[in-house]
Amino acid sequence: MTEVLRIENLKQHFVSGKGIFKKGYTVKAVDGVSFSVSRGETLGLVGESGCGKSTLGRTILKLYEPTDGKIIFEGQDITRLSTKEMRPLRKDLQIVFQDPMESLNQRHTIGMILEEPYIIHNIGTPAERQLWVKELLVKVGLPENAVNRYPHEFSGGQRQRIGIARAIALKPKLLICDESVSALDVSVQAQILNLLLQLQKEMNLAIIFISHDLSVVKHISDRVAVMYFGKIVEMGESKDIYANPQADYTKTLLSAIPITHPRDRKKKRPAEKKTQVA
Repeated sequence: MTEVLRIENLKQHFVSGKGIFKKGYTVKAVDGVSFSVSRGETLGLVGESGCGKSTLGRTILKLYEPTDGKIIFEGQDITRLSTKEMRPLRKDLQIVFQDPMESLNQRHTIGMILEEPYIIHNIGTPAERQLWVKELLVKVGLPENAVNRYPHEFSGGQRQRIGIARAIALKPKLLICDESVSALDVSVQAQILNLLLQLQKEMNLAIIFISHDLSVVKHISDRVAVMYFGKIVEMGESKDIYANPQADYTKTLLSAIPITHPRDRKKKRPAEKKTQVA
């Protein structure tokens, strides 16, 4: 598989509590993280709230300027590129946020929201853009007549489909999903995950899927990286991480996943297995 993204020893530190009479202290939100993602691959990034995973996603997209390390996208080091230099690359690097009500402009129709990426990057004529917008809606499972409606007229799952449609409008190469299904009902979560997998297959997308829910990550990810206090404590193939976790923190996370089927409740979880004494 072709490597799309590689990050090397990436750091994102913030100075907090600084004032006239305060020296302040450093919060190491991301502290020396390294990994790569290839075309058609999903890397699940898991960890508890506050571990730095969302900050990592935003730093990769350069919504935050990295403190140190490297972000290499398709062989190009983009770590220190200016806002102007990053602009042409924005169409290849997209994000789907957790709450579509916050990320979608409530005063704009769906047609206006989905047409905006094409306008910003000066792609197509007005007639072409209107056609592409309708094609996007169909691709994410919404009717074409949604173009004249507003975000508040849709359910949470439908709004997230609109957010995904906007993110894939310019045919990106890397998609970061930041807790994209955590605010949805379980049945709707499954629909959105299946949609992402379908789009990934069609577009050969590289996806970084950020979540605190290990059962969701298991469903969608090829590889999993477990994050704790700004660092990755374990990373590997999804099946290996869930079947045989090595880090104590990973075992603790897995032991917290609810067991839904009665016949599986007698099975010992990784954190519950006793260590045998020789």
